[in-house]
Amino acid sequence: MEKKYKVFTLRNFREIPQIKKLPASLLNEIETVAHVFPFKTNNYVINHLIDWDNIPEDPMFVLNFPQRDMLLPHDFATIYSLLKQGGDEKLIKDAVNQIRLRLNPHPAGQLDLNVPIKNGRRLEGIQHKYRETVLFFPSQGQTCHAYCTFCFRWPQFTGMDEMRFASREASMLTGYLRSKPGVTNVLFTGGDPLTMKSSLLAKYIEPLLSPEFDHIHTIRLGTKALSYWPYRFTTDADSDELMRLFQKVFQAGKHLTIMAHFNHPVELDTVETKNAIERLRNVNVEIRTQSPLLRHINDNEDIWAEMWRKQVSLGCIPYYMFLARDTGAHHYFSVKLEEAYEIYRKAYIQVSGVARTVRGPVMSASPGKVQVLGLTEIHGEKLFVLQFLQGRNPDWVRKPFFASYNFHATWIDELKPAFGEQNFFWQKEYEQLYNQHKYSLTHKEDF
Repeated sequence: MEKKYKVFTLRNFREIPQIKKLPASLLNEIETVAHVFPFKTNNYVINHLIDWDNIPEDPMFVLNFPQRDMLLPHDFATIYSLLKQGGDEKLIKDAVNQIRLRLNPHPAGQLDLNVPIKNGRRLEGIQHKYRETVLFFPSQGQTCHAYCTFCFRWPQFTGMDEMRFASREASMLTGYLRSKPGVTNVLFTGGDPLTMKSSLLAKYIEPLLSPEFDHIHTIRLGTKALSYWPYRFTTDADSDELMRLFQKVFQAGKHLTIMAHFNHPVELDTVETKNAIERLRNVNVEIRTQSPLLRHINDNEDIWAEMWRKQVSLGCIPYYMFLARDTGAHHYFSVKLEEAYEIYRKAYIQVSGVARTVRGPVMSASPGKVQVLGLTEIHGEKLFVLQFLQGRNPDWVRKPFFASYNFHATWIDELKPAFGEQNFFWQKEYEQLYNQHKYSLTHKEDF
């Protein structure tokens, strides 16, 4: 039955009917890379989103199935050789984990800087990077209906417990929020919180609807379900219960936003996704859309313009064009900053004002969300113009700053301050914040 969820992983992906037509060499490559990066897809993605006559170039195939070049050649050779020789599981696991640890598994201070400290104890499962917004990782939502090959949170799904952040304690979240009256937004994320049963999700959301949390104005749910399993909102056994929960949020005077991840226009074309979007809008849920700019998937301005137009026509709000984070297979998916800016600009000029809500290209870096505003030339020096859309210090926001031009740069740590300056204007303060956080952890002080 189409609407019954069926999952495919490394263990059983060769049973997918469409994949049996592909060359054995390609299947062996998928298997090799899937030992390092998480791999999971499902029957909806397979039957509705992938063009099986366009393999391996199809963007949705690349988005779901691990590709050989996601591993550097020597790493691919190592794992391929071990599998071919029938190496013992421990030998393979050790080699895999060595590769993973070299892939910057927790970029942007996720593990070190973003987790708050109370009484010398890290509040695992909470991240608080920006003043107004707290991220919460419910442990039951630390999976997805299918995994994206570019995912910057890929360590969540590898089975390496020391790489995970999650919490089973709704009370820990509410306790933290009571102590932070300046927080106005809570973002449930993962993984994907909408892989949880509605009754479980309610245990985390409903406490926030009480009067003591009047300072929480917005509840956000980061999810790929609209693309990867739209039945979650329409015909799943508890989809009606989910809609009632969302209505309850609205009736409590809160704003509920779905932070929807769409990476390609094809994800918006199915009847199932259109029906799911309509049902959400009927219960007063706002849908904002975002995606990274990804080599091999959507690195073309026409793709982005088409995607934004379709999103607006369905009642969604284009929100962010991100840059691929410096983790995992960054070398495979990343786009140079100059090229990224040109793709954003050329897509932006193709759409009307109602689609120009989108901000980009944006790096979610450790200091904050850094937007590439453009390129310019001052006194004969070619420069990148940048600004923070969010910062660890809110006072950094919307203050333009300049970096010397670097043709090869794909991330902020590859840029240097312009005009011979030693530091960007925010850099010393950021280093102080980092050191303060480390001090707080060792001296059992709140941070």
